[in-house]
Amino acid sequence: MRKYIGELGLTIVAIIWGSGFVASAVSLEHYTPYQILAIRFLIGVILLSIIFFKRIKQIKKSTIIKGAVIGIFLYLAFALQTVGLVYTTPSKNAFLTAVNVVIVPFIALLIFKRKIDKFELFGAILAITGIGVLSLKLSGGVNFGDFLTLLCAVGFAFHIFCTAQFVKDEDPVLLTVVQMMTASILGLIVILFKGEMNFTVNFEGGSAVLYLGVFSTTIAFLLQTVAQKFTTETNAAIILSTEAFWGMIFSVIILSEVLTVKMIIGAVLILVAIIVSETKLKFLKKKNCKEIL
Repeated sequence: MRKYIGELGLTIVAIIWGSGFVASAVSLEHYTPYQILAIRFLIGVILLSIIFFKRIKQIKKSTIIKGAVIGIFLYLAFALQTVGLVYTTPSKNAFLTAVNVVIVPFIALLIFKRKIDKFELFGAILAITGIGVLSLKLSGGVNFGDFLTLLCAVGFAFHIFCTAQFVKDEDPVLLTVVQMMTASILGLIVILFKGEMNFTVNFEGGSAVLYLGVFSTTIAFLLQTVAQKFTTETNAAIILSTEAFWGMIFSVIILSEVLTVKMIIGAVLILVAIIVSETKLKFLKKKNCKEIL
């Protein structure tokens, strides 16, 4: 029962993050990418600080250092993603961001010299193929927004990798608070440096940014932390990777984005790459064993 509760929680997180791509697109019509990031992370750190005020008093120096590291990766990844959305569509932005799941094994190879097995290699090839189908034009050129989103995927991959290492010895909730605080500080520094401190207040833009801050940032990160206690890492990775699918669904329904065959093929290839690299097709082996028995 707890396993299903965890998977349901992660599915809700994926849906929230998927809808966040549309909320980002709407908010970009009223605010700059850097203003959006500063506001959403500031909302996140304020809410988390209020909710976990007593726990914050027990924070350790190591938690602050590690939380700051993943906070920097978090801000860079979101900055590249949000700016990339200015130049590309929400669905492409969503799917290209999902490639981070496939990049993580390569980071482990570079840092820990861990060998990449055939499933991870095949998944990487599928992902690269999917990216090509999704983002390359007939002329062979790559959209600038697609390029930024790919860099964002690398940033999220490092964020995921570092979080997985740090959470072993630290309180995941306090790590979340520190990373949000770091990201919000970086966000405020950037808009101050760029001279973007003037904010226009309107319902559409304000509600979109508020949604990003409350749901996509605060609730989603907390729900992810709690839900992952009740399911395996593999199941969590697969379920969370469906945020790309939900991002496309919401952009088609709400923003009336035209869904092309090319987009569908590229999206399917990337999702298959994620599933192959994370599950190593163990579910097929189990099925074959049952059939033999």
